[in-house]
Amino acid sequence: MKLLEKINWERIAQLPENELQRLYHGRGFQHLETSHINIEWLSPVILIILYKEESLDDLTLLSTQLLHKMQSINFGVKSIQVQYRCRDHAPTQLLWGEVVQDLVGIENGLKYTLNLGRNQNYGLFLDMKNGRNWLRENAQDKSILNLFSYTCGFSSVAIEGGAKRVINLDMSKAALAVGRDNHRLNGHDLSKVKYLGHDLFKSWGKLKRLGPYDIVIADPPSLQKGSINIERDYPKIMRRLPELLNTGGLALLCLNSPDLDFAFLERTLAEQCPEAKIIKRIEPEAHFININSERSLKCLLISL
Repeated sequence: MKLLEKINWERIAQLPENELQRLYHGRGFQHLETSHINIEWLSPVILIILYKEESLDDLTLLSTQLLHKMQSINFGVKSIQVQYRCRDHAPTQLLWGEVVQDLVGIENGLKYTLNLGRNQNYGLFLDMKNGRNWLRENAQDKSILNLFSYTCGFSSVAIEGGAKRVINLDMSKAALAVGRDNHRLNGHDLSKVKYLGHDLFKSWGKLKRLGPYDIVIADPPSLQKGSINIERDYPKIMRRLPELLNTGGLALLCLNSPDLDFAFLERTLAEQCPEAKIIKRIEPEAHFININSERSLKCLLISL
């Protein structure tokens, strides 16, 4: 498997050893023969994520190659694991080293609680880094509503960036509890943060009473069956933006469905919230770009 030569090791070596990063983004389909493989560096763990089966012999060889390369750039590896997204419940298997399940990851100096093996997702979506960077740079003295907040990654960067307050909403109370832990890890003022374990579509009245907001973040889980229907439900979110936002307020509308493009977001916005103005697209880091950019993560920044 000649995967290592496709990895930009110069980029990786320039980052701090403990910085969360994707080593290889096969799901960008730049190389079809390895398009079923993503590789994460979650210091001190290398996590290989498979969307199609690979033989144990090939995985063992890949692990050995990755270990030697990481050691050559002085990155300390304690564990190499594989997660089978191609199998039911996405099980994780140890390939080399120690069993590491609970760890703290670092992105731009902020700490995040991560867990390997318990759920399909380990606690932070690395392709959203540029979206988090934008919020951190624009959060000063702002009131922020974070919809589908998961483990509150946006909330952490907002408080770090000087936000006045953040309201996090997610149906998963377990994810919100991890978000609370993330704020504690970073020494944040918890009085500025609120956590609502509610169904968004039954909570408009409460959110309106807690508003208005200067920034709304919407990052619905488009790939989780049964949680939300993007084509049916995103229009409902866009329609409510004028009730939630201050005049001149901003919204970051995110979409990670490979089957829906920017045109879907822009067309739906024009229909449901015609007063909104598109400011710009926030692209993911270059190594996350899909060969068809419309199939990768989409973030649309708009204002009212």
